[in-house]
Order: sequence, then C-alpha cells, then structure tokens
Amino acid sequence: MRSPPAVSRPDQLGAGAAILVFLVFAAAYFCSALLRAITATLAPVLTQEFALQSRDLGLLAGGYFLGFAAVQLPLGTWLDRHGPKRVILWFLSVAVLGCLAFSAAGSFAGLLTARVLIGMGVGACLMAALTGYRRWFDSATLLRANSWMLMTGSLGMLTSTLPVQWLMPLTGWRPLFWLLAVLIVLSMGAIARLVPPWRQAVVLAPSAVLPAESGYAPIWRSAYFRKLAPLGFFNYGGMVAVQTLWAGPWMLKVSGYTPLQSATGLFCINASMLATFWGWGMVNPYLARRGWNATRLIAWGVPLSLAVLAFNTWAGSATGWLGWALFCVTSSVLGLAQPAVGMSFNAALAGRALSAYNLVVFAGVFVAQWSLGLLIDGFAVTGLAPVASFQAAMAVFLCCSVAAYGYFISIKADNSSQ
Repeated sequence: MRSPPAVSRPDQLGAGAAILVFLVFAAAYFCSALLRAITATLAPVLTQEFALQSRDLGLLAGGYFLGFAAVQLPLGTWLDRHGPKRVILWFLSVAVLGCLAFSAAGSFAGLLTARVLIGMGVGACLMAALTGYRRWFDSATLLRANSWMLMTGSLGMLTSTLPVQWLMPLTGWRPLFWLLAVLIVLSMGAIARLVPPWRQAVVLAPSAVLPAESGYAPIWRSAYFRKLAPLGFFNYGGMVAVQTLWAGPWMLKVSGYTPLQSATGLFCINASMLATFWGWGMVNPYLARRGWNATRLIAWGVPLSLAVLAFNTWAGSATGWLGWALFCVTSSVLGLAQPAVGMSFNAALAGRALSAYNLVVFAGVFVAQWSLGLLIDGFAVTGLAPVASFQAAMAVFLCCSVAAYGYFISIKADNSSQ
C-alpha cells in the first residue's frame, strides 16, 4: 500500500510518545465503541420499558450513527485546521451531555435525542486519532495503529455485552450512563495532558494533492474514493449494523436464545473481532511489503464474507452467534479501506478524506440499522413468520452488498493514483 511521499516529517513522534498518544486516543475510542454497541444488550429491557417495535429499536440504535454521520463533513475541515487535540475535546464534552441525557430520558423521543447527541459527541474519536497518526506516525505504524484502534473498538463492544448484562441487575441501565460519562471525562483529561499541539505548517511533496483546493472537492473527485464508497456504505456499514444491533435480535427471535445467551453470543462475536483486528495489526506491515495492499486484500476477502452472509440467511434458526461471528470476522478486511483512503491524499487533506469516508460508512450503518427493522416489520405485515421475516430482510442486505462489490471490481483505480 503506497502513500504520497513526504519531503520531511518534522512532526513524527518517537516510540515512547507515540505509544502514549495511541493509548489516550484508544481510551476515548473504547468509550465510543461501548456506547455504539450497548443498544444490542439493552434491547430487551428498553423494548419492555418503552414498548418498542423492531423499527423503533432500529431507529434508536441508528440514532447514534445519524448523529455521528451528521458531524463528519465539518469535522474533517476542523481537524485539518485546528488539529485532533482541540477538536476531540470539544466533541467529547457533547458526548458527556448525551450520556447524562440518555440516563434521564423518560420517553422514546428523549432516548433518541440523547442517542443522537452521543453519536455527535463521539464522532471525532476515531477520525481525530487517524488524522494525528497520519502526520505523527510512519506508514507501517499507521496501518498497525489503525487496526489496533479497531481492536480497541472491539474491546469496547465486548464490554457492552456480558459485563453490561451482569451490571444491569445491580445498578439498572440508567446509572451505567453516569459511569460512562465519568470515563469520558477521564479520557478528556488524558488527551489534554498527553496529545501534542497541532502545527499548521506541513512540508508537501511536489506530487501531492495540494490543500489549496478548499473543502471536499478533491475528495469527491477521487476515483479511488468513489471505488470504495459503496463497499463502505453497504458492506461495512451493514456489518457494523449486524454487529452492534441485529445479531442480538436474530439470536433472540430467530435462534431462540435467552437474553443472557444472546449477551453471551454478542460477547463471543466481539471477542472474535478483537482477536481479528489484533491479527490484522500484526500482519499488515508484512503483507504490505509483499504487495498485498488494501485494494488487493479487499478484492479477495469480500466474496468470502458474502458467502458467509448467504449461508447464515439460508440457515435461518440454525445460525447462532458463531455464524454471525464468522460473518463479522470475514468482513473485517473492509477496515483496511479507511487508512488506504487517508494515505491516498496528502497529510494536509487527511482529516477531510478520513471524515468523508467515515460519513459514508456511518450513513450506511444508520440506513442498515433502521432499514433492517423496517423490512422485518414490513415482511411480518405481509404474513411471513418471524424467522422468515428476518431471513428476507437479510436477503435484501445481501443483494445490496453483492451489487456494491460488483461496482468495486468494475472501477480500475488504486490509492497510488491520486
């Protein structure tokens, strides 16, 4: 995987400082991912307390991604202008307010509003980190840091399963959000203390895309960006929707799991993803040196995930946590697209490039989470049984994912063509 060459790297960090910067950003992203996935574990209690239907549950879970997607375009410009440190601190203060509002909500509208606020507040957690890494780390370290950030996200989603299920009888679900607000405040203190300031001056390579083109025009014009966008929207966005929400209801209503069994299944799914992203972080530099860049890995890896999704859908009630864990693991190759997009532009445009792609992904997650709920309810209205309704909804998702992969294969562009 090749990135535009840099004339000099005056901002590159030493090993010790790089580790500390990674850890403090990872702590914030851990909280972000925990909040992202917690709805799947809370689904039974929220459904009972607020009389939610599948479409309501999908909209509630998707509210996080709606808020997240809404801030991505201004976020990219702010990151390039003000730097990761200032921007993430502004955003995380909104996440704290969102957590407190969610804990106090007395209606579905209150829950949804708070969920959108949370999504907006944590919208900078990964993008701020990757923007900083793009300037502070070398290319091999950047690839590894990206995979290990996603591993940290999987740890957060892992924590949202059985640990949350065990805590709820002791504390109730509302105090959990007070605790999360405290954790976010602590991560803000660490970021303020340890992340270096942002230097506006960047030495550009002669062949690089110049930041004189303001806004997002050079991003949207990129053939490589457009090549990956449908995969990010349908395939990756749909996978995250399954991982963070619909795997839980599938296990409850299709496979016949109890709430505790479902939470255990979600725990296993997220543990699998944690191990997978750790593995990607270990092997990415080795693969890149041997010509296995992101584009090539995605081209070979996505068909396997599509085959698993087709089998899971066909198997119906026989598909438990293992089938969905295998689907998420085989889809993890799509996580390589984000750093590939970032490295296809000069560092001065990295914030906008990464945020634009993140907008595509999280808009896809929102659409997938809500649409799957609408489809499940819609197919049930036509007279299909619950299992068949879930299968039909997943079949629609599969068709969209196959079409997105077909478009990816048809576009001849790579991230060295900018």
